[in-house]
Order: sequence, then C-alpha cells, then structure tokens
Amino acid sequence: MMAISRADNSILGRWWWTIDRWTLAALLALIGFGYVMMLAASPAVAERVVGSDSRSLLLVKQVVFLALAAALMVIVSLLSPKGVRRFALLGCLAALALTAATLVIGFETKGARRWLNFPLLGTMQPSEFLKPCFAVVTAWLLSLGKEAGMARLAAGRPRDLGLLHPRIFWPALALGLLAVIAVVLKSQPDFGMLMVVVSVFLAQSFVAGLNLLLVGISALGGVGLAIGAYFILPHVRSRVDRFLDPAAGDTFQITKSMEAFGYGGLFGRGPGEGRVKNLIPDAHADFVFAVAGEEFGFIICAVILLLFAFVVVRGLWRLMAEGDLFVVLAATGLLAQFGLQAFVNMASTLHLIPTKGMTLPFVSYGGSSVLAIAMGMGMLLALTRRRGPRLEGRE
Repeated sequence: MMAISRADNSILGRWWWTIDRWTLAALLALIGFGYVMMLAASPAVAERVVGSDSRSLLLVKQVVFLALAAALMVIVSLLSPKGVRRFALLGCLAALALTAATLVIGFETKGARRWLNFPLLGTMQPSEFLKPCFAVVTAWLLSLGKEAGMARLAAGRPRDLGLLHPRIFWPALALGLLAVIAVVLKSQPDFGMLMVVVSVFLAQSFVAGLNLLLVGISALGGVGLAIGAYFILPHVRSRVDRFLDPAAGDTFQITKSMEAFGYGGLFGRGPGEGRVKNLIPDAHADFVFAVAGEEFGFIICAVILLLFAFVVVRGLWRLMAEGDLFVVLAATGLLAQFGLQAFVNMASTLHLIPTKGMTLPFVSYGGSSVLAIAMGMGMLLALTRRRGPRLEGRE
C-alpha cells in the first residue's frame, strides 16, 4: 500500500485515492503472469526461431514491452474523461492511417499484410491500437447522438429524423467510421480483428438504446457474414472443418494443446518441465495458455481465468452507479474487447471454438498487443475513477 495521505492534492495523490485499486491490482497481476509465461515459453520458441545465440534478445524485448505496458497503463489512467476522448480520437485517426498504410508498405506474413516495420522499433501491428481507440470514439459519437435526442424531447419538440440532426448524424458518423475500418481490415485480411470491432460496436449500440429489433437484425447480418466467410475464404473453411471434424485436416497444435492440459493435471509438471512449448510453433503467443496448463496446472489456469473475469465484472459493477453516458459506453466497449479477446484465446486453446490467432491479454508474447491492451485498460481506469466536487471533474 502506498503511503499517500488523503490530504495530498498532488496529481499522484488524487490519482491514488480515485483509482479503482482492485482493478489495477488485477491488471498488474496479469502483467506478472506475462513475465512468468514469457520465461516459461519464450526460450524454447526463441531457440527454434532465432537460434540459441539470440534467444536472450527475445526475452529482453518482452520484458521491456511489459514494463512499458505497466507504465503506459498508469500514465493513461491519469487522464480525465475529456482527456481520454481527445487521446482516443487522435489515436484512432493515427492508428487507422497506419493500418491503411499496411496495405501499401506493410510486409506479408502467413498470407496477411498487417504489420509495419520501423527502424530500431521493429515490427508493429497498428490495428491493435485501433481497437481501444475506436471503442472510445464510438462511445463519444453515440453519446452525443443520444444526448441530442434527449435534449430535444425534454424541450417538447417533435423528433427530427433529418440526417443532419445530431440525434442521427453522430451515430451515422460512428457507423461510417466502422465501415471504413471494416474495409481496411477485410483488405489485410484480419477477420478476427474485424469480428471483435463489430461485436464491440453492437454491444455499445445496444447499451446506448438501439432498438432491440435492429440489434437482432445486425446480429443476423453478422451471422450471415460469418457463413459467407466460410464459403468464400478457404482458411476460414479449413479452421471450421478441422474444429468440427479433426480428420478433415492438420490438428497438430490443438491436439498437443489438449495433451498439455491433460499432462499438467491439477498442479502442473513444474516450471520449465513442460514439453508442449518445444512442439507448438505459437506456444509463446496463441497457445501460451496451454503452456500454463502443462507447467502450472489447473489451479493457476483457474486463477488467470478468474483475474480476467474479475476485471470485467468489477468494471461493469462500477458502471452501475455511473450517470455519464459516454463513460458507460466507453468502459463497456473496452471491457467487452478485453473479455472477448481473453475468451477467444482460452476457448480456442481448449478446443471449445475453432482456432483463431488472438493473443491472451498481457500474458501472450507480442509488443503491439501488450501496449495496445495497456492503453485500453489505462483508459478504462481513467474513466472509472471516482469523480466529485473535490475529486477530478469531467472538465
């Protein structure tokens, strides 16, 4: 516990007494698990990928990324809601421009063009930063439209359905931004990222008061797109077929993943004693949960799962008493992203859904992913800080 007096009116003092320290502790614990799993899974992968002489470089890079992530999360959490809006708007525009740039100057890996190469900084996936920023910008636009409609009703005026009326214009602008992002992500292609972005947008629209019928129609449209992707895209069809019928293709990674959980049992084989990390190419990223299951057992896996659940439930619980619609929508979007990404990673590792290349937040290896998630959780902590006359106002 930090020794900071309640009378301390400095930036750090006000931050400490207004931040949700339980959520902050859970997120820092996940970063701690990221360090542990990096030490457990990365050496074997590094030796296969970069050779034994350079494997320490891979470890050092992830240590730096996790340290930067913790610092970035704390720095962003110092912002006011107004500052979060501005930060997210600038971040969304920059990330969208860089994501579009991958189609021109990006390099291709495994049939997708999602990464940019920067001198000294290495590779970066800009779409990772687009997710949290777009969720906050969407919340801002939807809240502007909702507030305009409520103000018009309070004034006793008839509803104006013109496209230029703020009640229609701002949500339409959010939908247009989503369409632009969808086109860019489809062109890379990155349908996993597109699925997350669209799902979060629908969740925010529902919370904002979108007609349930329209939500249902949108959901059916998403199902239709998923079915279309199955018939049009060979790699999507292959993953679904292998999930439904293991004999339909190569299931080596998921088979070894399931074996790892079986070998790990309740308490695991012990740190460094796992074998799956020597066999699965993505053991440090997409299948890091399997490494945790084999080396540390069911109990540690349950702790990781409960930490993710705690962050989501705790965040939603704090929104119950929140009167600012923008804060409610933005935090809902950030929590939905965080929870959905964790669910997809763990469920695919456990063979509950078709495999999807999506990292486990803070635990999997990856610089762009770790920093983007830290930025999103920093905005969540900033938005859920206690505010009042003597605390930080909205400005």
